[in-house]
Amino acid sequence: MAPDADGRGRVVLAATPIGSSVDASDNLKAVLADAEVIAAEDTRRFHTLLRRLGITTGARVVSYFEGNEASRTDELLADLREGRNVVVATDAGMPSVSDPGYRLVRAALEAGHEVTCVPGPSAVLTALAVSGLPVDRFCFEGFLPRSGGPRRRRLEELSAEPRTMVFFEAPHRLADFLTDCAAALGQERPAAVCRELTKPYEEVVRGGLAELAGWAQDHARGEICVVVQGAPERDSAEDALALVQRRIAEGEKLSAAVAEVAKLTGANKKQLYQAALDAR
Repeated sequence: MAPDADGRGRVVLAATPIGSSVDASDNLKAVLADAEVIAAEDTRRFHTLLRRLGITTGARVVSYFEGNEASRTDELLADLREGRNVVVATDAGMPSVSDPGYRLVRAALEAGHEVTCVPGPSAVLTALAVSGLPVDRFCFEGFLPRSGGPRRRRLEELSAEPRTMVFFEAPHRLADFLTDCAAALGQERPAAVCRELTKPYEEVVRGGLAELAGWAQDHARGEICVVVQGAPERDSAEDALALVQRRIAEGEKLSAAVAEVAKLTGANKKQLYQAALDAR
């Protein structure tokens, strides 16, 4: 891929297989083979991918991960200014989607460089497609906070979300995550845990959130996506009151809970406060 018409380098976001290497497109193979600079999330894993694909490249391969993303972006911008294309490849899936890449995309665009993409596998869309849950409208929430309090607070905010939700989670946190989901979203809320997608041990387990939390105690392994059905249509005042009650149950003062939920949902503060008093 040549630089743009003005001789400036492009950023190329290259989607890599999320499991099986046979999912790599001919376009991906050609871009990797012809690249001048490749920013790889993990250089060792990237070279393993090249071997699996039977590719050799003369590109300068540099690491580009969360720990050095900020500092290395300036170096990659210098390559772009000198007319070299920079290919970004993460360990699996689409760069910048819960993976490195966004910083470089923003910096390149602000500097007037073109950003393009080699489309390919996506764990988000694959999990959504096989979940069996509604796919007409969805949102991607990525990794929620690791600690219980902030995670539960974020799930409370999502309790009335009508769209199907897609999350990433680490296997050692999956059971706690699903337990918090069941408490905030409803024990019977339909969901699917998708693990090791496109790999030999691919598994999709479907059920209510509480049921899946119990399953996860002994079966959480590998790369995991969780897909959760959106909330059914309910009275917005009822949803706001439920959020207030959850916060009070966790020890928050009534006035503070009402103020925060009213701000979050747009509910009338005085009416919500009175409803919470009446419900006591």
